[in-house]
Amino acid sequence: MRLTFLGTGTSQGVPVIACRCRVCRSDDMRDRRLRTSALLTTDDGRNILFDIGPDFRQQMLREDVDHLDAILITHAHRDHVGGLDDIRSFNYVQHKKMDVYLNAEARTAIERDYHYIFAPHQYPGLPEAELHTVEDNFVAAGMEVVPVKAMHKDLPVLGFRLGEVAYITDANYIAPGELAKLQGVKLLVINALRREKHFSHFSLPEALEVIERVAPQRAYLTHISHEMGTHAETSALLPQGVELACDGLKIDF
Repeated sequence: MRLTFLGTGTSQGVPVIACRCRVCRSDDMRDRRLRTSALLTTDDGRNILFDIGPDFRQQMLREDVDHLDAILITHAHRDHVGGLDDIRSFNYVQHKKMDVYLNAEARTAIERDYHYIFAPHQYPGLPEAELHTVEDNFVAAGMEVVPVKAMHKDLPVLGFRLGEVAYITDANYIAPGELAKLQGVKLLVINALRREKHFSHFSLPEALEVIERVAPQRAYLTHISHEMGTHAETSALLPQGVELACDGLKIDF
């Protein structure tokens, strides 16, 4: 399988509008981060998307994605679902609704914010989504998915494990029982906002602590803010087997 990092930045992306810090003004393309999302592609060509943020259209065009089989939603904050309207292109090409998997809190928010998608009287050409509320293990695009429950301050969010890969973002707490679901993964993706502690996201030391407990073969950090520092200088601080993700990075496993 292949994991493609479509975006690795926070809700504002990097560079941040109007910011003049050295990270936002960096010439290193690894310091340019769209809103966080990733694409898992199986050996037989199925595409499963982790989150669908406001940069979705740009990300799909950049990676030349011509079909999408399922979307896994971690939570319904705008930087993770703001591109939902653009599934209409895939609806048109694939002649079917898009399967979207999410928890109850995210479903309530999406049905409210995108009410026109689910209205009883449809306007022609609107996006079409089939929402699937998940609690336990489920199958998406033929892949078994293990939901990993976490907290984003007071908001329940989902991480996902698909075989030997796990993807978690916007978490700042994972209960021991949920953390146990990650044991044995070879590739772990987890959020790390900045070096200093934050009220709703893992900091770099906290993310490294989770990685140490899970002990994957490789780990990649995502949802990175300009407060983290440059890609180059932060990479030099990381232990062996842990890397900062960057937009466009592709991992085969």
